[in-house]
Amino acid sequence: MSTLRISGLQKAFDGQLVLHDIDLAVRSGSLVALLGPSGSGKTTLLRVLCGFERADAGSIEIDGRRVAGDGLHLPTEQRRIGYVPQEGALFPHLTVAENIVFGLPRAQRRARHRVAELLELVGLPESYATRAPQQLSGGQQQRVALARALAPSPGLVMLDEPFSSLDAALRVETREAVAHALAAAGATAVLVTHDQAEALSLGHEVAVLWRGRLLQSTSPQALYRYPATRELAAFIGEAVLLPGTVANGLAHCALGALRIQNGLHAEDGLVDVMLRPEQIDVRPEAGQRDGTLGAVVRNITFHGQDAALTLQLIDADATVRARVPGYRTPREGERVRLAVGGEVSVYPR
Repeated sequence: MSTLRISGLQKAFDGQLVLHDIDLAVRSGSLVALLGPSGSGKTTLLRVLCGFERADAGSIEIDGRRVAGDGLHLPTEQRRIGYVPQEGALFPHLTVAENIVFGLPRAQRRARHRVAELLELVGLPESYATRAPQQLSGGQQQRVALARALAPSPGLVMLDEPFSSLDAALRVETREAVAHALAAAGATAVLVTHDQAEALSLGHEVAVLWRGRLLQSTSPQALYRYPATRELAAFIGEAVLLPGTVANGLAHCALGALRIQNGLHAEDGLVDVMLRPEQIDVRPEAGQRDGTLGAVVRNITFHGQDAALTLQLIDADATVRARVPGYRTPREGERVRLAVGGEVSVYPR
């Protein structure tokens, strides 16, 4: 297990900065999900960390050992990094066992060093060792790619969108297996992804890159509940953003006077108020009316386990989005009552 520390990292292509002064620390044995939209610099950062690209400024330390910075650029093979690419990139002319030991010294390759142990670690039977990669499913190939990355006992494991080519059901199964294998190996890992659900469910911490800048790095729960900017709020999951004001420590908007998140110092004035759709409790019109607001259901998107509702507030010129369990889905045109639970975030305007 190794720690990773990045300080003031910059990278430019053709004079255009792609990474702006990145600072990030990854604890030993943890998995950090590096999240961002396409073009945010995620893959560039991973390539610089692996040594595939040279940093223009800043430094990288792995377990206290500098591998980049002040003119130093250690080549990839000296950084003790395991790398899992998007498509697994297994060699089709080699067996599973030969793929796993490919990067090991010749004696260990001949001895099929740790093949059975690594297959068990990634949740595959030992009998798969003699199979060709094309005899495996996409998810199984990704597990073999992880076993190959873990074979040299690297200090760090880098995963570059490893589940993006898998279908939804296989993606969930494979990422659970990969997370288990990384935890069992005690590996320190960085997962590059644009999938928010993947980042929030796998990462011990989530670091968000936005136009080459690191906007926020925190726990998945804190990132989802208290994103640093309104743009980040809209990117992470679904956000309800309403114009409002802060007065007397409360956020006042079309949904009423709402509690602001603990620890946030919000000065009085104009703000955008952010909450999540699931914070809006949708109740029958005939139910308790005290402390609730009237609304009409204008549109329904049914997902099975839940449904997304577009609601027109009766006493305010505003629409909001809410989520309800699938079995409690109302009808279009139905009148309902709304109440807000939990705290909200505010962003000065």
